[in-house]
Amino acid sequence: MKCPFCHHIDDRVVDSRLAKEGEVIRRRRECLNCKRRVTTYERFDDVLPMVIKKDGRRESYDRRKVISGLRKACEKRSISHATIEGVADRIEKKLQEQGESEIPSQPIGELVMVELHNLDHVAYVRFASVYREFKDIQEFSETIDKLR
Repeated sequence: MKCPFCHHIDDRVVDSRLAKEGEVIRRRRECLNCKRRVTTYERFDDVLPMVIKKDGRRESYDRRKVISGLRKACEKRSISHATIEGVADRIEKKLQEQGESEIPSQPIGELVMVELHNLDHVAYVRFASVYREFKDIQEFSETIDKLR
């Protein structure tokens, strides 16, 4: 694995531990060149479905996209990185449990909406405004009224 600091290729694993209820392996690595340490996480990624986009394209499920959307929705809210990671974990677990090889992007967005609704209403409205493509203030108002 390439060192993010000096880009040297060789490293050694200093410590390995199970994380997230045994679903992830956390490894501490030390670069053999600059001696700096980094943490990496190993997880299965081949059990997640291909995502069918709105325009019909197919692409591999990308956890980073889900986390990016969650971060944008939760920006300037008191929601920790660990909480966002937990939401992404739950979404992935639900997708894995479905056992499908392909899934439309809409159900993934709906899973995000459910998680945000339970987590933070402001983040929920932010995500919903983009996901559901609100056209005017009336749609915002209706969503907020439903939350009340």
